[in-house]
Amino acid sequence: MAQNRLGGQTISFIQNLPRITSRASIVGKKEGEGPLAQYFDKILEDDLWGEKSWEKAERRMFIEAAQLIMKKAKKEPADINYLFGGDLLDQIISAAYAARSLGIPFYGLYGACSTMTESISLGAVMVDGGYADHVLCLTSSHFCTAERQFRFPLEMGTQRPPTAQWTVTGAGGVLLSSSGEGPCITHVTTGKVIDFGIKDANNMGAAMAPAAADTIRAHFEDTGRGPEDYDLIVTGDLAKYGRELTIHLLKKEGYDIESRFIDCGCEIFSEEQDIHAGASGCGCSAVVLAGYLLKQMEDGQFNRILMASTGALHSTVSSQQGDSIPGIAHAIAIEKKG
Repeated sequence: MAQNRLGGQTISFIQNLPRITSRASIVGKKEGEGPLAQYFDKILEDDLWGEKSWEKAERRMFIEAAQLIMKKAKKEPADINYLFGGDLLDQIISAAYAARSLGIPFYGLYGACSTMTESISLGAVMVDGGYADHVLCLTSSHFCTAERQFRFPLEMGTQRPPTAQWTVTGAGGVLLSSSGEGPCITHVTTGKVIDFGIKDANNMGAAMAPAAADTIRAHFEDTGRGPEDYDLIVTGDLAKYGRELTIHLLKKEGYDIESRFIDCGCEIFSEEQDIHAGASGCGCSAVVLAGYLLKQMEDGQFNRILMASTGALHSTVSSQQGDSIPGIAHAIAIEKKG
């Protein structure tokens, strides 16, 4: 019998709680001009960062974020048992090519923008199960690489509708360890693929919100907890309209999260930065978690956070063929423990 399983979608870690012992975040110039700038470890001077292409700049962000996490923890690549990582590009080339350079046993993941909590979920299972002492969990995205792949070349100057989101240029992650100091991962709620039939790639918040609401509801039902049990409930990159829809959907299920609910896509940029609905991208929840949220926990502002990164599981091919955009969200509970 699966003794650590709760309900239909959640597992709990009881004896060997995985701890976040190190963290790091690197962001682009625009992100460094936003309200969370003071929380990031490094801010790029421009989108190319001295590389020949945006894709190579994103790869470099991934590598340097990983190296910074290890440096803070006083670890070498040989000390890390596994790297769980991914990004938005075809064949997750940022993570895969970075793993080639780092030389760490690698599991490449694609959960779209939910990849941060997906990687932490699987890394936590490895640590709790006794299969690893140190697991690196990291994701990245880049505005220019994502626009080139999923939408239109930047040179076209295509107009963006009000519901459009701005892909975060950033890489962030954490080191999960079997011992040491830092907040713990206590629960993981694995999401289901939810599809409400949204086909507009410029309305990602609406496509992902149903999945966010479904996973948060499942977490509450499986654990017996409610909104009041968390200091903060966080989603990854629903942005303005997706956040509002998630609040509405959960209220219909009897859960009012509005007073303690933020979305990373709403937090990383200010309204004056002209990013329309808000931010998105694998790097969005990664850098907000590794930068802002965990610093707030260290400073005693929050003791228990529920974080659900959200992802849109479409591709250029599926969109061109007229398919709808499925969404997914994976949730983790992060708690300060003695």
